[in-house]
Amino acid sequence: MSYIQYILTFGCVFKYLPIQLSYLEMKKISVLIALVLVGKLSAQDNDRVITTAVPFLTIAADARSAGMGDMGVATSTDAFSQQWNPAKFAFADRKMGIGVSYTPYLESIITDISLLNASYYNKINDQSAFALSLRYFTLGEIELRQFANDPGTLAKPNELAFDGSYSLKLSPTFSMSVGGRFIRSNLKLPQNGDVDSQAASSFAVDVSGFYRSREIAYNSFDGRWRAGFNFSNLGGKIQYDEGGQENFLPTNLKAGLGFDFILDQDNVIGLTTEFNKLLVPTPQDFNNDGVIDAADNDEYQEIGFFSGITKSFGDAPDGFGEELKEFTWALGAEYTYQDSFIIRTGYFNESEEKGSRKFFTLGAGFKFKAAQIDLSYLFSTSQVRNPLENTLRFSLTFSLGEEYFND
Repeated sequence: MSYIQYILTFGCVFKYLPIQLSYLEMKKISVLIALVLVGKLSAQDNDRVITTAVPFLTIAADARSAGMGDMGVATSTDAFSQQWNPAKFAFADRKMGIGVSYTPYLESIITDISLLNASYYNKINDQSAFALSLRYFTLGEIELRQFANDPGTLAKPNELAFDGSYSLKLSPTFSMSVGGRFIRSNLKLPQNGDVDSQAASSFAVDVSGFYRSREIAYNSFDGRWRAGFNFSNLGGKIQYDEGGQENFLPTNLKAGLGFDFILDQDNVIGLTTEFNKLLVPTPQDFNNDGVIDAADNDEYQEIGFFSGITKSFGDAPDGFGEELKEFTWALGAEYTYQDSFIIRTGYFNESEEKGSRKFFTLGAGFKFKAAQIDLSYLFSTSQVRNPLENTLRFSLTFSLGEEYFND
């Protein structure tokens, strides 16, 4: 339920402003507040749902991954591997890749909220590569007025992340990568004379690994194993106001396993499963009064970034059973015909007590020479409405330069 965090942050900032809004701006705020209420009801009054700042970092920014149930840590290399597992770039088949994508958000209700993504990688040699990417999440425009005849000012709340990574093959079948990320979150609406209305920022690090076996000959087909992991957004907390609350980044562990059925030179079927866990501590009733209140939140805020990671593996109040519910899992399949036409499907599951994101996805890809376009579509199977439900997402990729032949 990470998408609810946007509305919680945005709503808390908004409610203190002595401003007037147009009908469209009021509609936008009303929609966001409604989503908060839906999210709270969906959690069944469970106060131990883990929320973080800047959750846009966990949204699938490209249509290929979105078409397979929001997965990418153990899939084959593409131009958008920076978000999921940059270690895959060391196995890229082409010298360079460029990818751009567009993801509408809440499209059925509001038309100016979206996630934009651009990515670039370059192989230095057969063993190594570097990559850069930019993700930009915009909440559109809101016109602010202090009184009826005020000409008004436009506020454009937004968030962005700029990444860089370096990947290296440590063996013919295994690579690792380190990456850095600058994060900027500008969600606060300004007031006249409010000098504290500024964007929050932070830095984070990713550490990832990727395994791709050599092609193996079986009785009636060839095959290849894939596996990957990624510790992402390892970094300090982010703070929106001087002396205000510090918020955890969505520090995350993702791991996956996949296998490619190479039926012949024209037909390949890839199956992948992935697991994901936020490395953020679970909210606690520290004073044992039966509710998680402000006093508990104060103590929760004292938990540091590093200790929060270690606590996240064993701090669920109901023990191991609840700890398992904090894992999400996904299954995905991809069929490729003549390396030019691709169809995809996937399923994503999250415990009802920890956010209740459950959805099926469909996707397709069309490749012509160096260019490829990908599309994806999401069907929610949860009682909680997904902000990407019934939304068509687009990605465009260009593979350029010399070709590399990996074993």
